[in-house]
Amino acid sequence: MRKLKLITRVLLALVLVLSVAGCAGSKVTESTGEYFDDSIVTTKVKSAFLADSRLRSMDITVNTFKGAVQLSGFVNSPDVITRAVQVARTIKGVRVVNNSLVLK
Repeated sequence: MRKLKLITRVLLALVLVLSVAGCAGSKVTESTGEYFDDSIVTTKVKSAFLADSRLRSMDITVNTFKGAVQLSGFVNSPDVITRAVQVARTIKGVRVVNNSLVLK
């Protein structure tokens, strides 16, 4: 009976360790928490673009990975590029903005 309890505890501990390790991130993958944080940052940046009259009609794609925001798409003027980068930098949670916007 004691062996059964010991084996059960060891297996339970192993399952717990593996489940926690499965949620951890690395340099190339996000943890579960980082994924949700990045989703929130992306949504905030897109919302800020919609609130800005100069950026509202632009087709700018926003992707976030570990706080690094990637802006891509085609825009009409260099002023729009500058404004998009400025707006993205003001969002809480943005570590860096990578600008891949291209003029039409």
